[in-house]
Amino acid sequence: MDTIQEQRSRGIRPVDWLLAGGLTVLGVLLMRENVQMSDAAVQRAIAEGSMVHGMSSHSLWMIPVFVGATVPVLWWRRGVLAVTSVSIAVMALHDVLFGWVTRCGAGLPLAFVLTFLGALTAKRSTAWIVCGLNVVLTGLVLVVDATTGPGAMLLAEPVVVIVFAVGLAARHRSVLNQELANREAELRQLRDERAALEVADDRARLSQQLDGLLQDRLGELTSAAESADGLPPAEAKAVLESIESDSRRTLDDMREIVGLLRGDDVALAPTPTVAHLDTLLARLRTTHSRLSVTGDPRSLPATVELSAYRIVEHLIAALADHAGAPIEVAVRFEADALEIRVNGQVNEKADLKAAVARAKERARLLGGSLEVKVSKGRAGAIAQLPVVG
Repeated sequence: MDTIQEQRSRGIRPVDWLLAGGLTVLGVLLMRENVQMSDAAVQRAIAEGSMVHGMSSHSLWMIPVFVGATVPVLWWRRGVLAVTSVSIAVMALHDVLFGWVTRCGAGLPLAFVLTFLGALTAKRSTAWIVCGLNVVLTGLVLVVDATTGPGAMLLAEPVVVIVFAVGLAARHRSVLNQELANREAELRQLRDERAALEVADDRARLSQQLDGLLQDRLGELTSAAESADGLPPAEAKAVLESIESDSRRTLDDMREIVGLLRGDDVALAPTPTVAHLDTLLARLRTTHSRLSVTGDPRSLPATVELSAYRIVEHLIAALADHAGAPIEVAVRFEADALEIRVNGQVNEKADLKAAVARAKERARLLGGSLEVKVSKGRAGAIAQLPVVG
């Protein structure tokens, strides 16, 4: 409860200017009508039944005095109880100074607004006090009102209570919404922390795997190099060629593991490659999605293969997969780069921004780029991944 009040007690907001300004303008217009209304017009209104009592004053001073009851609404966030008390004091002064004039047209909205604001933002005990004070304010507005008379209190006072109940209901809903938002944020944080722990655990496992691989391979290479000592040139050359071949294989394995450690996919076996994209598209419900491959298809470094697969996976997750919206994936093998194009209808329920962010991160890991354009509900993405070696 206190959190809502604290959030709403800082400064004056544009809506406060509109609220206080509207009540002030309404009061000025009403008081101006009181000033300009002649006694003859008042008598005719009484005869017609639109007024119940003659007017005691036509003084211009009733305008600034009434404004003193509405302008403080501007600071209701700092203390709605204090603002209500000021309005009561000013309205009582208005009654004493000017007697029978029309106040209901602006005084009742003032009381209703203060009642609602008190119920919505003040502490429970304070809110009830504000409600009681506005019952008093309503009475002061109507007790010497020339248009309605004090009999209108029988209708106006219950309305104050109804407005108060509406404010309490709105307050309760605001509290629930805030609690739901807080819980959602906590769950999101817990989910992220759990994912981070899982990734850290898998990376630690892969680090151990990398260490074991290096120890085994280096031991094998050392043994092979020692065995070449004293051999004839032809046999020594064969041993050295074997060492070179094993070294390249070890380097490729290391690149694959390091690529997994840099990314966020660490539990895949075997590692997805460009060759698996047709299987990825086959999982979609529509039969109209298609994959095209051009250029010089060949095996690429494991990090490029994995990143290409993940980029396509992230992007198609945000696209609609029904027969009327085919997804097109085009892969082009260039001499020093791999180009990926993905086009399709955007899924309104998917988070395209998040999918694009994940895909761009994949591209940046390899020093590549990703551009996405959205037009008339369709998205087109072009990724460039550099290929070294």
